[in-house]
Amino acid sequence: MHSILIVEDERWVRTALRKTIEKTGLPFKVVHELTNGVEAVDWLSHNEADMVLTDIRMPVMDGLALIEEIQRRKHMIQVVIVSGHDDFSYAQQAIRLGAFDYLLKPVETESMAACLHKWLEEQEREKVGKQENLPLDLKEISSIERVIRHIDSLSVPDLTMTEAAAMVHLNPSYFCKLFKQQTNINFTDYMTSVRMKEATRLLEKTSLRISEIAERLGYADLAYFSNTFKKSVKVTPSEYRKLKP
Repeated sequence: MHSILIVEDERWVRTALRKTIEKTGLPFKVVHELTNGVEAVDWLSHNEADMVLTDIRMPVMDGLALIEEIQRRKHMIQVVIVSGHDDFSYAQQAIRLGAFDYLLKPVETESMAACLHKWLEEQEREKVGKQENLPLDLKEISSIERVIRHIDSLSVPDLTMTEAAAMVHLNPSYFCKLFKQQTNINFTDYMTSVRMKEATRLLEKTSLRISEIAERLGYADLAYFSNTFKKSVKVTPSEYRKLKP
């Protein structure tokens, strides 16, 4: 069984998260529950967990500060953020800081299971990599694939090349060359394609205004977003919405 530490200031949310984890049927158990980041840092100084499931907004020390403190202390623990819709910008910051994933409240069993499955798969890949003592070129390929999986897992893709390179401990310039070599597309174009895919989904599935979609995807200039969308999809966002089924 893999161990999870829950850090959340509201008791009913902690209970709901624990029950949701149990409902997945996956080999995870909650080993402890705490109410803020300071308590978590103290607990981790004398105990171990495979994953930390933490809220963002908490008294004393919030989730973002907790991630930074875990990294500073070099704990080898993956952190999953749990946040409300109003905390979305915080969730983005958490991903930039190196959070493994984030889940939106209320956390559904399906979302929790997908997150835990992803963690298990990554652990298995790392285990196989260590066992096979991968040569450098295959390790580099694995690094690019890890970045791609991370980008594809984001509801709103917002990652700079420097941040992506830092994730896999590579020089940004070298990372850029590796990414193009592995995917036949440069990093910036790949990010744009992922954003445009999300834009089409939002246009089809939500009633958000086009300006809201642009902002959600990190485009401060609506005209630039529309031009980028048209270049990718061949029609403007408003035209695409009219054409959707």
